[in-house]
Amino acid sequence: MRCPFYQVDAFTGEAFRGNPAAVMVLETWLPDTTLQAIAAENNLSETAFLVRQADRSYQLRWFTPVVEVPLCGHATLASGFVVMTEIDATADEVWFITASGRLGVRRQGDMFVLDFPAETPIPCEPPVNVIKAVGTAPVETLCGSNHLFVYASETEVRSLEPDMRDLGAALAGGGRGVIATAPCSSDAGDVVSRFFAPDHGIPEDPVTGSAHCMIVPYWAGRLGTETIHALQVSQRGGELHCRLRHDRIDIAGHAVAFIKGVASIPS
Repeated sequence: MRCPFYQVDAFTGEAFRGNPAAVMVLETWLPDTTLQAIAAENNLSETAFLVRQADRSYQLRWFTPVVEVPLCGHATLASGFVVMTEIDATADEVWFITASGRLGVRRQGDMFVLDFPAETPIPCEPPVNVIKAVGTAPVETLCGSNHLFVYASETEVRSLEPDMRDLGAALAGGGRGVIATAPCSSDAGDVVSRFFAPDHGIPEDPVTGSAHCMIVPYWAGRLGTETIHALQVSQRGGELHCRLRHDRIDIAGHAVAFIKGVASIPS
């Protein structure tokens, strides 16, 4: 079987920055074991698989190299970019049917905007084993689909060096990653973050759109604003322009095409 294959750097306007995602357009769903094997072969933080529907929406699933995940921002941005630049260049909007509901991507100038669910994090007791593995205690700990660790300074977030083996063991079976966030120390943005998910085969994710489903409601409340300019300060780095809309979040970013080809999948 042969299918179109794309690799896109998301949440960046420059190649080799942002978060690379593979996007594969299928005629019909392959067995889950095959999808997982493809994602492992691609060895990117996520591979997105799309199957077109009669109404021109797409079913969308996301796989890390080791597990399927219920929500992924950068691979959804990459998927929308592929649909609106390679499959139907006249389209300004596309909808995806996913495990997290109906998600939209629309074109806005030279950026693409995700329509994602907001998640308000809840204050919780600090998970001692997770904090020990991260290496530096946050000033505030909140929980939701991920752990949200709030630090006092951007310097603290940038200098984190988690023990990935211990962190993976501490997170094992819980389905969560760790978001580390702090105010931005310059006028380059409002907040910074990093994201660690070794239990999902992603020691550090370069740019994590889904993490901002928690980051944005938290900082919108703290800063008293609906708009958040967020920087993910991983080695590759990325930029997200976010707006809170009640129980939804607009997450806007650029995308850059890197690879376009055809994948040969054994039957």
